[in-house]
Amino acid sequence: MTEQNVPQNKNTFNIPEVIPLLPLHNVLVFPKTMIPLEVTGTASVLVDEAMTKDRLIGLIMTKTEPEKPHVYTKDDLHSVGTCAVIMKMAKTMDNHTQMLLQGVSRFSIEEIIEGKPYQQARIKIIEETDVKDLETEALMANLLSLFDKILKLSPFLPPEFGPMAKSITEAGTLADLIASIINAPVEDKQKVLSIADVKKRLKQLTLMVNHQMEVLELGNKIQNKVKDDIDKNQREYYLRQQMKAIKQELGEGDENTVETDEYRKNIEEKNLPEEARKEALRELERLSRMHPSSAEYTVASTYLDWMTALPWNASTSDNIDIAKARQVLDEDHYGLAKPKKRIIEYLAVRKLKPDSKGPILCFVGPPGTGKTSLGHSIARALGRKFVRISLGGVRDEAEIRGHRRTYIGALPGRIIQGLRRAESNNPVFMLDEIDKVGSDFRGDPSSALLEVLDPQQNNTFSDHYLDVPFDLSKVMFITTANMLDTIPPALLDRLEVIELNGYTQEEKVKIAERYLIPRQLKENGLSETQFKLTDKALNAIITGYTREAGVRNLEREIANACRGVAAQIAEGSIKSKTLTEKDIAVYLGPVRVPTDLDARITKPGIAIGLAWTPVGGDTLFIEATAMRGKKGLALTGQLGDVMKESAAAALSFIRTNAEELGVDSEFFDNMDIHVHVPAGAIPKDGPSAGVTMLTALTSLLTKRKVKKNLAMTGEITLRGAVLPVGGIKEKVLAAYRAGIRTILLPDWNRKDIADIPENVQEKISFHFIKDMMDVIKLALEPAIEKKMKKSKVKKNKPAVSAKKKIKLKPKIIKHKK
Repeated sequence: MTEQNVPQNKNTFNIPEVIPLLPLHNVLVFPKTMIPLEVTGTASVLVDEAMTKDRLIGLIMTKTEPEKPHVYTKDDLHSVGTCAVIMKMAKTMDNHTQMLLQGVSRFSIEEIIEGKPYQQARIKIIEETDVKDLETEALMANLLSLFDKILKLSPFLPPEFGPMAKSITEAGTLADLIASIINAPVEDKQKVLSIADVKKRLKQLTLMVNHQMEVLELGNKIQNKVKDDIDKNQREYYLRQQMKAIKQELGEGDENTVETDEYRKNIEEKNLPEEARKEALRELERLSRMHPSSAEYTVASTYLDWMTALPWNASTSDNIDIAKARQVLDEDHYGLAKPKKRIIEYLAVRKLKPDSKGPILCFVGPPGTGKTSLGHSIARALGRKFVRISLGGVRDEAEIRGHRRTYIGALPGRIIQGLRRAESNNPVFMLDEIDKVGSDFRGDPSSALLEVLDPQQNNTFSDHYLDVPFDLSKVMFITTANMLDTIPPALLDRLEVIELNGYTQEEKVKIAERYLIPRQLKENGLSETQFKLTDKALNAIITGYTREAGVRNLEREIANACRGVAAQIAEGSIKSKTLTEKDIAVYLGPVRVPTDLDARITKPGIAIGLAWTPVGGDTLFIEATAMRGKKGLALTGQLGDVMKESAAAALSFIRTNAEELGVDSEFFDNMDIHVHVPAGAIPKDGPSAGVTMLTALTSLLTKRKVKKNLAMTGEITLRGAVLPVGGIKEKVLAAYRAGIRTILLPDWNRKDIADIPENVQEKISFHFIKDMMDVIKLALEPAIEKKMKKSKVKKNKPAVSAKKKIKLKPKIIKHKK
């Protein structure tokens, strides 16, 4: 910051004929008064040039507020302004200029001169006509008296202004000072500035000061009246309380007010349960004894508003038409046979036994599989109201149970709030993302949900705000989650879990044709004749641009294609478009999901496993390699502890059964093994990759490649037994989407095949295994016999001898059934 000062002893100025002009809006400067000012832009240039010359600039007020910086004409400005000298100037780093200005003299504009970044004006100095006579002295004395009263009535004006004004002997200077200090409209001040005759200026200022004093006196009177009213209300309150006490002693009841009568009427009409009715009447009695200005009055009236607004007995009648309900579910969702079957069973039970307690369904599955929209369909099929609340990130128990009324701004929990919005005590209530509920110092919301989601207890659900039981047994609660691991066991025990494991490619095609494409055509302003997708193009989008269990990303890609066509139609380059398989890359870019998994199985030591993730199943490549070293096992790919232990167990099994597998028993003495799982930025863990790791290591050490188009999953033991794993349906669907047609599964998981769609079962060959030797026989290509004479080299001993390869071959043939 730079700062420059002007000599303080300079009282006279040679004002040139042409000075820089600085128009101001709603800012006025009087001669011999000082004002701070900050300017930016071209005004900074004006200040810089003024500082290099005589430090004088012309300040004049605009008539209207300019919409944007523009060139001013004489018609835009008032006729009289003030020539000011820059006393101090300081520049900040952000190109702002701060100044301290002192008014010097009045001037009028003769002509505005252009030609510089700022405007200049040819001015004429207005000389004051001061006549010192008795009338002037009287005007000054009256003005000082009025100004003294204003200082007493205005708390924001410092009292030091009074002695300062009395010390001024010049009438014109006194008028300018008082006009600059009082809180008057800027237009009135401009009138004072425009008057050159001092006596007329004093008269005009006297009118303005009188008006200002009247305003202040009236404001002071209003303030005193309000204070008196408050005191009066306090006095009336105490008298009213005394009167009530006297009436109670005399046995006389006081009349209810209109508000309490209305509350009492609503309580009777709502037919509240007995306990709720007693609490509401007790609160009503408290309200009738309060004064409306009391803070507790609002608390009590808000509580009664909630009690009378809740649907204690209001219900919607169920539309229990099984055929129509099945039709609604089929219209809204394709596939999802298991959830639909369970919903139809629930409706059938409700039809046969209307007073049955509703189940707590929990839809679990990857994102985009239709969990939330299924709740809308259930409500539509039943003819009930639908309420949805998201529990993702909820950490406060009061979000479920509400706050107690002792807190400021207390409200009921989300359950009660949702029922009030539904205006029904039997809506379909969806608790979305229940697996993402957290807990901290404010409590555990999942514990509060234990009572809500228990059909045996929720008929007496107690919200902290209401403090009376509310019957939730008629509500059909539906919860959704992406995974079950994060749901507390006590809460999970109350839920009936229905898994939505994802869609096959055929189901995605049907969903896209029925729902996604029509919806995106509507949202992007296209008709069915303007945009079409061929079957091959749709399949190319599904396989080449999305690999997901749901259809959310598929809809995004269809939307991208629709927008691309819409842009061309809007430009006029085309009128309609039918997208073929070749056109997809033009609108969506190059293929993002590799489809040829077999191309990666090029050498021994690579195997394909199957993994479960919260967003569905996925394929997992495991690569193994060997190098010269001594008993080293390296594991990379962001592996968890369980997965690392599976690799160690696989290596131990191979060393134990080296002779039977056809591996040199001393291979680990002079060799380091490195196992890597690609996609190293993604954490991986779990025991189900044990079979795949053992297969990859055996493939490496026997130099036999893993068969193409084959994947596997399963946990292994040190004895070679294959143990069952979870997520079979998700894993099989992921393998099917990736084009794999042969899958090795633990024999214990044979029962899980029933959950897999029939069309997928028909196209995939399943092999159920109990022992790792069976896996090796099924997964690896047959050993190739080589003549030992040509391959005898003393330096490197072959990992697998020809005799050992011949031993394994009969076993492979024997296992083929």
